[in-house]
Amino acid sequence: MDPVVLSYHDSLLRRSDVALLRGPHWLNDQVIGFAFEYFAAERFTALSGAACFISPEVTHFIKCATSPQEVATFLAPLELPARRWIFLAVNDNRHHAAAGGSHWSLLLYRADERRFSHYDSQAGCNSPDARRVAGQLESFLLGAGRRVSVVEEPCPAQHNSYDCGMYVICNTELLCESVGTGDTPRLGTDTITQDYITRKRAEWCRLIQSLAGG
Repeated sequence: MDPVVLSYHDSLLRRSDVALLRGPHWLNDQVIGFAFEYFAAERFTALSGAACFISPEVTHFIKCATSPQEVATFLAPLELPARRWIFLAVNDNRHHAAAGGSHWSLLLYRADERRFSHYDSQAGCNSPDARRVAGQLESFLLGAGRRVSVVEEPCPAQHNSYDCGMYVICNTELLCESVGTGDTPRLGTDTITQDYITRKRAEWCRLIQSLAGG
């Protein structure tokens, strides 16, 4: 048995999903998707309309889509061209099946600058996958024939093989927090330490328990 712990908007967390946060474990789509849901629904409602948080499953669909028309039809309800910032959780899974892969990174589209910023805690390991996602979104965001650059940004580095998902969540949170002090999301390279990641894992566990009424 793997009972449901929390049903939150479009996210469903089971006991096995929450157990991943207690570490040391690699995070799956469900945990990262829940974090993005929480950012949109509660944590960063002040950015509503300006920011959009794309779940891992949708990002994977974008990467694997066979045509620009398929991407456009699927994403039309999200009104992405009207957003200033689009956060996407990128996985290195190269297969059409959503589950799989071994590494996560964060891709941020900055509409004002017409470019993508890639934050990878393993120094560009996911660069081909991030560029694939960016390429799939180019014509949808800017129109046919328009090209968008992808910049590998300075990023805190993970020190093990399993914390990449936590870096995606923490990087996203810190970038959104930085908007409160200015117009451009910025990320310091020395904020996220191993102690910080460990503390954040515990905080997310407590948050889920609170939302579940436990």
